[in-house]
Amino acid sequence: MAAPQLTESTVTVEGQTLFYRQAQPAQQAPKLTVLLLHGIRFSSDTWLQLRTLATLAENGYRAVAIDLPGLGRSKDAVAPAPVGQPVPGAFLKAVSEALCLGPAVVISPSLSGMYSLPFLFQHNHLLKAYVPVAPICTEKFTAEQYAQIKTPTLIVYGDQDVELGQASLNNLRQLPEHRVLVLQGAGHACYLDKPNEWHCGLLAFLQQLE
Repeated sequence: MAAPQLTESTVTVEGQTLFYRQAQPAQQAPKLTVLLLHGIRFSSDTWLQLRTLATLAENGYRAVAIDLPGLGRSKDAVAPAPVGQPVPGAFLKAVSEALCLGPAVVISPSLSGMYSLPFLFQHNHLLKAYVPVAPICTEKFTAEQYAQIKTPTLIVYGDQDVELGQASLNNLRQLPEHRVLVLQGAGHACYLDKPNEWHCGLLAFLQQLE
């Protein structure tokens, strides 16, 4: 099988330069686009090293991983809100438009919840599906807001992540169209602890969206 095409580049969003990596299937048009965000100690490099980008492309998906403002190779970009405060959904909408993503599956661990949750609530039509991995900011939205979202959601967390994993699960399970993937024996960055289970669970979920 031909290896996926992996590229890296930058894109300008709201006047800020953001670094991103992209993996595309070698010999077919992508079935879906997946946007990968990251936590505070991580970057798009995490998804490269873990082979999540390659795995998605090998399975027929376009995978785009950005470095969030102020982090990774976007560290010179200014974050649109302080850490822990929800960022207006317009930011990820601008990212989506700049990268021509169309409706995408958004994978959002930890810190990136401050970006992805407002995007989910304000620009629902731009999410094909949502994969929150123990994100922050879930407590900033009401049960009524959650109940209105019909986006298919895969809630992922490690069973050893007793704080954020549990708290985010309790809030996110108010989304009507959700299922849960618990990675046994995994901590907060559960995809790092259990990469095989993470990839299998993610691919199974994506297959059902096609």
